[in-house]
Amino acid sequence: MLARKRRRDLWRLRGQVLAIALVAGVGVANLVMSRSTLESLVESRDRYYRDTAFADAFADLRRAPESVRGRLEAIDGVAAVQTRVLTLGRAELPGFDDPIRVQAVSLPEPGREALNRLRLRAGRLPLEGERDALVISDAFAEAHRLAPGSRIVLVLQGRRATFRIAGVGGTPEFISQGAPGSIFPDASRFAIVWMPRRALAAATDMVGAFNSVAVATGRHARSPFVLQELDRVLAPYGGTGAIARADQRSHRYLSEELRQLSTMARLFPAIFLGVAAYVLQVVLGRLISLEREQIGTLRAFGFSTRELWRHYAGFAVAVGMFGAAVGIALGIVLGRLIAGLYRDYYRLPSLDFSVSPGLLLLAVAVSVASALAGSALPLLRAARLTPADAMRPDVPWRGGSRRLRGVRAPGRLGQMHRLMLRDLSSRPLRSLLAWTGLAFGTAVMMMGRFQHDAIDYMIERQFRPTERQDISVAFFEPVSTRALPEIASISGVRRAEADRVVPVRVAFRAASYRTALRGLDRDARLRRPLDAKGRPIEPPVSGVLLTGYLARWLGARAGDPIDVHVLTGRRGLLRLPLAGVVEEPFGSQAYVGRATLDRLLGEGPRIDTAQLAVDTARLADVTDALERRPAVASIDRPREAIRNFYEGMARTVLTFTVIATAFGAVITAGVTYSSAQVALSERARDLASLRILGFTRAEVGYLLLGELALLVALAVPLGFVLGHALVAMLVNGFDSDLFRIPRYISPSTYGIAALTTFASALAAGVPVWRRVDALDLVAVLKARD
Repeated sequence: MLARKRRRDLWRLRGQVLAIALVAGVGVANLVMSRSTLESLVESRDRYYRDTAFADAFADLRRAPESVRGRLEAIDGVAAVQTRVLTLGRAELPGFDDPIRVQAVSLPEPGREALNRLRLRAGRLPLEGERDALVISDAFAEAHRLAPGSRIVLVLQGRRATFRIAGVGGTPEFISQGAPGSIFPDASRFAIVWMPRRALAAATDMVGAFNSVAVATGRHARSPFVLQELDRVLAPYGGTGAIARADQRSHRYLSEELRQLSTMARLFPAIFLGVAAYVLQVVLGRLISLEREQIGTLRAFGFSTRELWRHYAGFAVAVGMFGAAVGIALGIVLGRLIAGLYRDYYRLPSLDFSVSPGLLLLAVAVSVASALAGSALPLLRAARLTPADAMRPDVPWRGGSRRLRGVRAPGRLGQMHRLMLRDLSSRPLRSLLAWTGLAFGTAVMMMGRFQHDAIDYMIERQFRPTERQDISVAFFEPVSTRALPEIASISGVRRAEADRVVPVRVAFRAASYRTALRGLDRDARLRRPLDAKGRPIEPPVSGVLLTGYLARWLGARAGDPIDVHVLTGRRGLLRLPLAGVVEEPFGSQAYVGRATLDRLLGEGPRIDTAQLAVDTARLADVTDALERRPAVASIDRPREAIRNFYEGMARTVLTFTVIATAFGAVITAGVTYSSAQVALSERARDLASLRILGFTRAEVGYLLLGELALLVALAVPLGFVLGHALVAMLVNGFDSDLFRIPRYISPSTYGIAALTTFASALAAGVPVWRRVDALDLVAVLKARD
């Protein structure tokens, strides 16, 4: 009997049940979407690493004879060693005039155990005797529609040659395919090529030698010891410092993405399920209040408190199960969509989206637990009802606390507005929870737009003022400063500045960090560090500048002595005071004056990069002139990289914005609709009486929905505050040495969030307005409260 009654109640309250289930379902969908995508990415990554024998440690050096390999293999804990040749270069494609940067990697020699194995997507591997064949990265091939058999021109170490593409593929080293030293991935302007060892060694004067090594360690190896020994062995050969897999660029970017997904999987579901619990508490509380007589009758006929508790708890569980079903279905759809976006961005050979049984059970459990938590207070009220109390009408509300009852409405308010304020103050807890729930809807919408705002701020207000050059030029080897006037003399170049970048390890007390040290001229204007207020900072004569994150990581303050250990050349050590902090959105690096760096290196004035300001009309001509110079290793045009980054991110940002905005609208609509329906069920008799006393339909509808409109209007400012708080939580969770997301929300985001909140509330209020308009006055007045 109670089961039939529960089914009838669910059907009778189907509108409110649907609203609650949608809010809970959105929370479950967030959980399923984030966790399933996270699990799929981790599983695909681990399988890829395992199948391709991804190395555990890496080290670059200047040049070492192949005989050093034996000393590396003898290190305790090393299971396998792969020496190789790496070099940077340029590529040329017919019909594509922009400069293309190339990272060339040697393939392992036949018979050698291979680490970081190449996974082909098309074609074949080059044969050892093929000097003009190579494998090209899949992202670049897709961007230019290249296939096995296509030809490409490479410039390696100043030597220009045409190569035939034998295959298309990738390795675990390049899941995230960004050029060395570049911030923005650009698949159309950066290629990785894999060539036979002999061919690449001959092109780079590395026959019988290597300049990079990948190492696999044993299960019980001590990673710090292995890295230390690698550094010790390779230091005489220009080693720049060994790194563990955890610090490898591609792995780091993917790991940061996984960490962000994990944060989202915890934060968003809690918001939605909390709001759903509140709405269910209001609806179930009203249901129990309306059914006092039925509860008393059932108790009088022998039904126990436990049976009645199970009945109403079953109502909550049914709503929770419905929300779980909606959320799981929606989460799977959205998870597949998000996984597709990640598949395009991270070059995993197979990203098989799947939802584990454990995740499904977790989704059902959290949805039901949220429903039971929301029903706890109404269930407690029902359990305390005795048959005698239940047969009497519920004691009417006395207008909230004495403090609230003592508050008088302003005399200028009309009678309608006085009635609204009185009713809101009569149930302060319910009004407070509804206000908070509506505010969370606005906050979630703000978070949806935050990604767009943060990217714009990082690039337009933090990156562009720092990187003002039109062209960045990198040389194969450090060259004399005489190269700068030569480049400046190219027709179309308005200004040329030089700098030098070397790998270093900065240390303060017990903390140390491996990074890049950039030497700048004091009058540099194209590449300049900025302080927290956006003001340029001149490189100090006798001091070092650190990015804010790096200074905080080291625990150093202005004036503290920083030890700078150079990891190349003579590997000198210089102790410099911390002269200031640079605020940059990307990376964690250090700056000194170029003269100071020259003194530290002991090599005399030399440069390895140049920044150029160029007439826009002569950009292509200057690029062509630079490409004809054999010492130029790569040419980068930052503005085009930024434009391409925006184009690549547009779909991803739009997808996340639409999803978050829709989710926020669901919260607003769900809270508005459920609150309005409960208010209508409580006040139908009063509203009908007002109609009989001469109030129009519009006035009665305004009296009911005006209270909610007031709550919505008050919720928007609170939503802005909550939105800032949630953004701060995300920013703190995403902060890393790779990038710092600014806590910035644009004015347009405030406007869009507010308008969407009002529109969602209005749409949810329309059905309730129609019910008010269609009130049967006679039937309502005959019904007992």
